Amino acid sequence: MTDRPTTALPGAQVAGRPVKVGFISLGCAKNLVDTESMIGLLQNTGYQITNREEEADVLVVNTCGFIEEAKRESIEAILEAAQQKTAGRCQALVVAGCMVPRYGEELAREIPEIDALVGTADYPRIGEVVAGILAGQRVQQISDPDAITDWNFERVLATPGYTAYIKIAEGCDCACAFCSIPLMRGRHRSRPMESILDEARRLAQMGVRELVVISQDTTYYGIDLYKKPMLASLLRELARVESIRWIRIHYSYPTRITDELIEVIATEPKVLNYLDLPLQHGSNRLLRIMNRPANAEGYLKLVQKLRERIPDICLRSTFIAGHPGETEADFQMLLDFLKACEFDHVGVFAYSQEEDTKSGKMEQLPEELRIARRDQAMAVQQEIARKRNQAQVGRELEVLVEGRSPRGRGWFVGRCYRQSPGIDGVVLFQAPVHAQLKPGDMVQVAITGVQDYDLLGRTTEPLTVDGAVMEEDLSLPVFTPGRHQ
Repeated sequence: MTDRPTTALPGAQVAGRPVKVGFISLGCAKNLVDTESMIGLLQNTGYQITNREEEADVLVVNTCGFIEEAKRESIEAILEAAQQKTAGRCQALVVAGCMVPRYGEELAREIPEIDALVGTADYPRIGEVVAGILAGQRVQQISDPDAITDWNFERVLATPGYTAYIKIAEGCDCACAFCSIPLMRGRHRSRPMESILDEARRLAQMGVRELVVISQDTTYYGIDLYKKPMLASLLRELARVESIRWIRIHYSYPTRITDELIEVIATEPKVLNYLDLPLQHGSNRLLRIMNRPANAEGYLKLVQKLRERIPDICLRSTFIAGHPGETEADFQMLLDFLKACEFDHVGVFAYSQEEDTKSGKMEQLPEELRIARRDQAMAVQQEIARKRNQAQVGRELEVLVEGRSPRGRGWFVGRCYRQSPGIDGVVLFQAPVHAQLKPGDMVQVAITGVQDYDLLGRTTEPLTVDGAVMEEDLSLPVFTPGRHQ
């Protein structure tokens, strides 16, 4: 992401040619940013990056250890990479990310093909680690997750060029009983504001139009570094970055949503009327067991307050079904809470037992019951989401174009302010057949229908080709059933 000249390190060559490094990135957007940073650091020191595992001289698996399913996926990816090392071209295997601080010694013992372990706070040393392996060293680099992270990112985006995540902090100080993230990523450490703004400016120069602001708890931003919440101030500064059109906020702890933050969302045009509020449950008894310092009544009041000040705000939340101690009555409270709040988007997870957490030491509910409750809650939410989407019919929304749709001639795919990348559905819209739309363009779309979690529509503004206004093509296909894929 910088204009620094590339200087090849001695370890960046093998058999007289550049070393090729392949990445397997798993887990959340925060992990993706770490992967992008490692790619940039290696590329800027003479390594070539490949997306073909069979071509890689070095494979890096950036693991996720959030829940049991993610850990299984990470182990499978490591084992597949180990096979490339024993039977293919790969000469070195590096395991990075969230599994390293918790399971690094066990991984090294059980999978001897692993040459290096890079913890969540140590990924800026990836170039040094890879060079060491290629020089014949076996590197054990299990870092302290509380170590100060080097914020001078050298990222190469793995996302489409018009959208980028920007990480404003590392770690978490919340002590939720069910969560292992502090064990993997350490205590909360806010990133200096000027560092964030510098990166935002570089991203804008690269063509990024949408910034998705992330950390484990974005609303805690600044409390450790500046002794007061600074998310609202940061958003105001980010909004001054030229060429950035949208700023989207994720992972906001509900008890730290300040009036100042609400006002920024309400009044700053670039800050989207979108907020992600992980609430976890609707039963006060379960919230206490989870060590969540709030109650369902307070949550509901917050939702009402947000909608009163920002009537068209889109709210996303996540919940856990089947947590230890959850009774049928508690679960019914969760369903009632979903109906009362009517969130636009919701993710419900079946509880996953995590060792070394308070919840993990409690008596567990049967797995089939956890899954059944998750499915029941998602069925309730599906009806709510359809209703919330139906309310958008008749509105005209700005849409970020992502590409053509497989639905056929004249159809395009994009997202509006209500849709975060990869999780909230898309807008499928019609435009004149010869429209010269490119990924990253912004167009006005009239919403005309709903299809599952997606919105349907058609462009409302004249689109031009070489300066000539095009007439609408009346042969465009009509809307047909079936989700965009």
